[in-house]
Amino acid sequence: MLVQRVITAVVLLAVLAGALLAASPWPLVVLLGLAAACALWEWLRLTWPNKPSAVPAALGLLFFVFAMALSFQWLGDEPSLQVLALSAALGGWLVPAVGIAWVVGATVLVVRGNAQGRAGSICLSLFAIAAVVAAWTALVQLYLALGAWFLVSLMALIWCADIAAYFSGKAFGRHKLAPRVSPGKTWEGAVGGIAAATLWVFVSRWWPGSFGDVLAARWPWWGVAIIAVLLAALSIVGDLFESLLKRRAGVKDSSQLLPGHGGVFDRIDALLPVAPIALLLSGVSMS
Repeated sequence: MLVQRVITAVVLLAVLAGALLAASPWPLVVLLGLAAACALWEWLRLTWPNKPSAVPAALGLLFFVFAMALSFQWLGDEPSLQVLALSAALGGWLVPAVGIAWVVGATVLVVRGNAQGRAGSICLSLFAIAAVVAAWTALVQLYLALGAWFLVSLMALIWCADIAAYFSGKAFGRHKLAPRVSPGKTWEGAVGGIAAATLWVFVSRWWPGSFGDVLAARWPWWGVAIIAVLLAALSIVGDLFESLLKRRAGVKDSSQLLPGHGGVFDRIDALLPVAPIALLLSGVSMS
């Protein structure tokens, strides 16, 4: 199992690195589209009211077609007026609305921790579509506007929070964070993860073009600290939210697409709530 996990991780990192280093933006845009489509399919499998159903797969495929069609316009010389209006709508109301839903709605659900609730939910399924579209939009726009290093440094915030939370929880964990949702997570681990992510943002500000550097150019140091804490906390909410969905559905992993790692949703659950807020706070305009 460990060998399988390592092999899968190495392959994923190699694919991601290749897409980030490519001369054209297309490899990364396509990779982000595929990952988002797979995550949407997996999320809907957990929450779609009627099971079994071909709808989750159909919606995942439809999203990928939509994402690629929109990307052709974004990466073209002159997007149409309709696409410009759609982009303004995505950035002007969908991304902020999804950000609020993560901060308020998802957090409330996680705090309540009702793991015995109904798995099938039209509201959670609609939120899945909105959340994936918003996250994909945010990541692509951030990449096109600020470059690959910015995107990597933003993802590193989540990686730092996740790794530090694991080791802090192992070493100091005493108080359960959300026992009905994820019994292994502790408050001590969460604090360690948030502290590590915040430290990363401040350290990375010394590298031009990084997430920390962009934030420092727009916000005072205390604002940067608040943003780092908020995003690190949201990454934990995203992780716990997916755990809640899986517990309601009675499954361990969102799928078996990634041998040894479960599904794509399992790997990007923390990124989904972070990406829209990062877009809003980084000053990238879609109008």
